[in-house]
Amino acid sequence: MIFDYNAFEPSGARRTGTIEAGNADVALASLQRRGLMVSSLKEQGGKKFGWGMKIDFSHVTNKDIVILSRQISTLFGAQVSALQVFKLISTEVDKEKLRKVLGEVVNDLQGGASISNALSKHPTVFSEFYVNMVKAGEESGKLDEIFGYLAEHLEKSNELMSKAKNALIYPAFIIVTFIVVMALMLVKVIPNLSAIIKESGQELPIYTRVVIGFSDFLVNYGVFILLAVVALGVMLWRYSKGESGRQALSSFRLGVPYLGMLYSKLFLARLAGNLSTMFLSAIPIVRAVEITSDVVGDYTFHKVLKETAEDLKAGNSLSQALAKHHEMPNIIIQMIHVGEESGELGNILKMLARFYEREVSTAVDTMVGLIEPVMIISLALGVGFLLASVLMPIYNMAGAIS
Repeated sequence: MIFDYNAFEPSGARRTGTIEAGNADVALASLQRRGLMVSSLKEQGGKKFGWGMKIDFSHVTNKDIVILSRQISTLFGAQVSALQVFKLISTEVDKEKLRKVLGEVVNDLQGGASISNALSKHPTVFSEFYVNMVKAGEESGKLDEIFGYLAEHLEKSNELMSKAKNALIYPAFIIVTFIVVMALMLVKVIPNLSAIIKESGQELPIYTRVVIGFSDFLVNYGVFILLAVVALGVMLWRYSKGESGRQALSSFRLGVPYLGMLYSKLFLARLAGNLSTMFLSAIPIVRAVEITSDVVGDYTFHKVLKETAEDLKAGNSLSQALAKHHEMPNIIIQMIHVGEESGELGNILKMLARFYEREVSTAVDTMVGLIEPVMIISLALGVGFLLASVLMPIYNMAGAIS
């Protein structure tokens, strides 16, 4: 494939041209390795990719923020002023909401606001974690490195979450398929066969009577069951938005065998990764823990970190504060203690984050490998049982006639 691209050199000069690559991702990576800041990438005779996308989504995704952070990091590394950086990028963004936000950031910067203050006015786009990292970069004078850290951290976090979510899509699809197939069998196929069986007047085995009875129940009351399921789903969804609901959801999610272990490792990886990134950026430990509690994504770990922050304010060390909570594995407590003693807490947490990321990746691969055959076998057995329940009496009836 041949792609047309628009890009900026580190000096800020615009550059256009073509590149040949297998797909858009390869082309984008190749251009970035040349030190170019790509603003749009379009396949010749095809659609646009990257910032040149013509499809406008209603919300700003994590991927948008990753790309934005990499672009900002490149321009700061080229010694372009903050105002020019955001002016330049805001003119190249096609996503309407992000372009509007960046335009407001430019106006705030022109009015004398700091970058972190300007970004903090848009919490739906730039999280508290993101804003505090930028603030740390302003104080240290290393904004190019900070935006690079943010892009790398958000990209890894997004990849980890995406892999875990995508791994659950296939089992969910199989389960839904199983339910739909069984429902169709019970509502459409079984009633026709059961009519033949009932006319024969023969004594039916218990499992056949159960299947026919359940089929009759679904045919007569299926609509009411569906409405009840939908209503229950809405009620549970609304309940999960409250504090007690979030607590119950978290407890259930972490308590499910194997799946709970996967979620626990996922949140621990996010916890360690966020803390590591902030510690290495010289954000105060109490503030780092408080921010991480708001972005960890689980009520149980949110509560653990909130209580940990209070213990830190009381004078306890991080390892002592975390040791009070059984949700925190002993290996994390010990490694954090080592980091506190050696003064390498940020690097220790970074190592822990990578460890748990690998653990999540391995657990996901193992789970998918186990679930796939189990679901397929269960689907086959379920359909086979239903058919056998009604076909056996028909077979017996045919045998008696012959």
